[in-house]
Formats: sequence, structure tokens, C-alpha cells
Amino acid sequence: MNINKAMIYGNLTRDPELKALPNGMNVCSFSLATNRVYNDRDGNRQEAADFHNITVFGKQAENCSKYLHKGNSAYVEGRLQTRSWDKDGQKHYRTEVIADRVQFGPKSAGGGESAPAPTESAAKTNAPATESKAPAVPDYPEEDINPEDIPF
Repeated sequence: MNINKAMIYGNLTRDPELKALPNGMNVCSFSLATNRVYNDRDGNRQEAADFHNITVFGKQAENCSKYLHKGNSAYVEGRLQTRSWDKDGQKHYRTEVIADRVQFGPKSAGGGESAPAPTESAAKTNAPATESKAPAVPDYPEEDINPEDIPF
């Protein structure tokens, strides 16, 4: 049995491009950047970035095009595929991840896109702008829980 599986978590380097195939199926392509930190032979800390081409088909392609933007983080699961073509007598290759699953990363609070400006009607009524708040931490009891008190 052979396995061809890729799992990548990184940041988009460009906005996704949505296209339609002749049969009507949507295809979206974008690029993810991943970074790694390592020590070289001399013990110096080095950083390196890798860039991965991602292709998504169908309904997920529409969602990626709609909700992902440059700088957003995403987790992609899929398979590696290498295509080749001839151009001007020279052979070209492109290796990409054909995504089976794309999960959008968390929205960045400070970086990336800014929140939309309040509408004129909200400004006229002096309504406060909605701010995103972190969920409140529940209050846990400070005394120990007796396992015999649990009803199951």
C-alpha cells in the first residue's frame, strides 16, 4: 500500500484565484508559506520559509475564494501531485497539493484586515461600535468535587 498525504499549516502569500473548468466545476488556487527554525552546523539559529501551491476543487474552492485572503492562516490536507508541460521546447514542472480538506485559521485580532467602518445610521444614533471580546472564563468551584456526588 502506498501513501500520498500532505498536511500543511501556514499563511496565504496571495489572495486565492477562483476559476471554472469547462465542465462547470470551480477550482481555486493559492499559495501557503510555512517557516521553520533550525540550528546550522555552527550552532547559529537559522530561519527558512517554504512555499506550497494549493489547489482546491468544488464547493470548498468557492469557500476558500470567499473567506480566505492574503495573510490568513489555513490548514490543508491533501495529496501531492506533480504536473509537467513543454513550453518553448523546455520541460516545466509544478508540484502542488490537491486539497481534500481546508480549515480556516483563527481571525487575527490586530493584523490583517481592519474591521468595517460603522454605518452612517449607527453613527447618527451614537450606537457604540461592536467590539470582539474573548469568551469569558467560566467560574469553577474552588472546593474538591466528590465523585460520589456525580449522578451517573
